[in-house]
Amino acid sequence: MVIKNVKVYTENQEFVSGEVVIRDGRFAEGEAPDDPEEVLDGEGCYAIPGLIDLHFHGCKGYDFCDGTRESIAGIAEYEASVGVTAIAPATMTLPVNELEEILSVAADYKKEAQKAGALGADLIGVNMEGPFISEEKKGAQDARNIISCNEEICRRFLKASDGLVRFVGVAPERSEDAEEFICRMKDQVHISLAHTNADYDTAMKAFAAGADHAVHLYNAMPAFTHRNPGVVGAVSDSAHVNAELICDGVHIHPSVVRATFKMLGADRIVLISDSMRATGMPDGRYTLGGLDVDVSGNRAVLASNGALAGSATNLMDCMKTAVQKMGIPLETAVACATMNPAKCLGVYEEYGSIAPGKKGNIVLLDEELKVKAVVKDGVRL
Repeated sequence: MVIKNVKVYTENQEFVSGEVVIRDGRFAEGEAPDDPEEVLDGEGCYAIPGLIDLHFHGCKGYDFCDGTRESIAGIAEYEASVGVTAIAPATMTLPVNELEEILSVAADYKKEAQKAGALGADLIGVNMEGPFISEEKKGAQDARNIISCNEEICRRFLKASDGLVRFVGVAPERSEDAEEFICRMKDQVHISLAHTNADYDTAMKAFAAGADHAVHLYNAMPAFTHRNPGVVGAVSDSAHVNAELICDGVHIHPSVVRATFKMLGADRIVLISDSMRATGMPDGRYTLGGLDVDVSGNRAVLASNGALAGSATNLMDCMKTAVQKMGIPLETAVACATMNPAKCLGVYEEYGSIAPGKKGNIVLLDEELKVKAVVKDGVRL
């Protein structure tokens, strides 16, 4: 395949007019062949890598924690259709045995999808948001299933997923052994701070022990204030820590998004959607982690108390919102939805940029950032 007449997003985070060549499902070097199998006229569109969402729960009526191959396939199909070509869904706080079964199903799905050459989004990881979280900042998680971080249980999760789990979230203030847990597990999986009520000092100790990720910064954690900087301040002071941001226009004020880019630098920020099963569906009542959620527009709240419960916006629309309504440069936003998550997941050799040898996943966007075409493994969807 040859994609002509496009503005190609480069690894230098800039757009350069040119064309893209894909051979055998991967980006290729050199000039286009004289007789390519397919020529796609990009009509001056932006050509960006397929997006990577490393924290979301579901879409189109499906939830990753449904624990079925059908749900994962439905999620993968929808995500690819909107330009998200690789995914690392998040778990909810459920009983340990249920989580093990969900992870086992995901591992089996990945093996089967690879054999079949599925054109839905690639399942490249799992982000464990629970169950090692705090009751105080549980958000839409079910408090009945919260437990303190436990090495034996964590290893069970890793085994059940056949290595698919890439992040395990913890609330370090819940356990006196949290730092030891982080030290012992950090070389097996990325440890993130998630749904935590930790103060600045506790968060700094967790990061010093080896935690290197922050789940949806600002949400489900203490407020960032001038006397009590909390987890946000600790993230700012820990240069090795990457932070997720939900830029759906609901979870974080645009001014705070802009300030965070200035505070952390774009290379440490990962755009996520945190989307739930209502994404891509009509308004109404849905479930998340067994709890009822009411959705109106792009706002999802718990039916019981009105607390924010994930988002109803896919990552492509979050990136678009970051650019058009929050003032983040397109070149920066693209990096935070492609390169940065690929690096966090440890898959940058295969995903995250348009470079020779990487998987031929590419999205064409017009000047209004509307998706005009999605190419997955060199095949137009």
